[in-house]
Amino acid sequence: MVHDHAHGATDRAGARYAGRLRIALALTVVFLLVEAVAAFLTRSLALLSDAAHMLTDAVGIGMAVGAISLANRAAEGGRDSSRTFGLYRLEILAALANAVLLFGVAGYVLVEAALRLGDEPDVRAVPMLVVAVIGLVVNLVALVLLRAGAGESVNVEGAYLEVFADVIGSVGVIAAAIVLETTGWEYADPIVAVAIGLWILPRTWNLARRSLRVLIQAAPPHLDVTSMRSDLSALPGVVDVHDLHVWTLTSEMDVASAHLVTRVDTDAHGVLDQARVVLRDRYAIAHATLQVEPDTHEGCAEVSW
Repeated sequence: MVHDHAHGATDRAGARYAGRLRIALALTVVFLLVEAVAAFLTRSLALLSDAAHMLTDAVGIGMAVGAISLANRAAEGGRDSSRTFGLYRLEILAALANAVLLFGVAGYVLVEAALRLGDEPDVRAVPMLVVAVIGLVVNLVALVLLRAGAGESVNVEGAYLEVFADVIGSVGVIAAAIVLETTGWEYADPIVAVAIGLWILPRTWNLARRSLRVLIQAAPPHLDVTSMRSDLSALPGVVDVHDLHVWTLTSEMDVASAHLVTRVDTDAHGVLDQARVVLRDRYAIAHATLQVEPDTHEGCAEVSW
């Protein structure tokens, strides 16, 4: 009998929201072209910075969609036998790439704004305002599409954060255009551009940090490994727990492995079933590799890492 532990690709958060990601991508690409042209025509750095950020949105969301598609293809039967975990990690790599792109655009905006502050900018406020308002509407639509998935998938969250940053950027550009039109103070444009860049950085760092935690296979921050070890050690017949490892494969997919040392007369099947229940009910870990071994067993101590 084959014991199947397969998990459908469509059960993952990233896959569930792939359609919404594609719609958000189409909206972003179309308006990116409009905003880029308008930025050069109006000579607005704030508008240009928002367009540059929308470019990273387009690339980032495109990578997210591509990563999900590849992961689904691998899970549906096209998996290379050498990829024992499939291609699920591509979603995390896409999220990290999004963060790197965001760092780049934030740095560009800050440098360009500093250069503009020393000049006398000549910005056309009314066209700038019209484009910014349209951009705000587009970003709000994309934000609504991705909001639910952002709480479930780090990959979708990366796209959501980029769109959310664009919403703030659009509001900033609108404010700069209004100030420029009503007061004639043209430095509002580069100042808003600087504010957009500084607003992006801490949120980008948080996304990068979370992605790196997954890639280095650190235990998920919401799980207490010490408590998990104690709970498994408290199972009837278990005398020791060692080689306990907990990591995240991709969004919503936490994994664990452990050796459970039992007394010789203990029912190994019963211990295995109880341990799986503990991991599932207390720690939401549905996939665990558990080795049950009697306390007379020798050999584990020979592992050198």
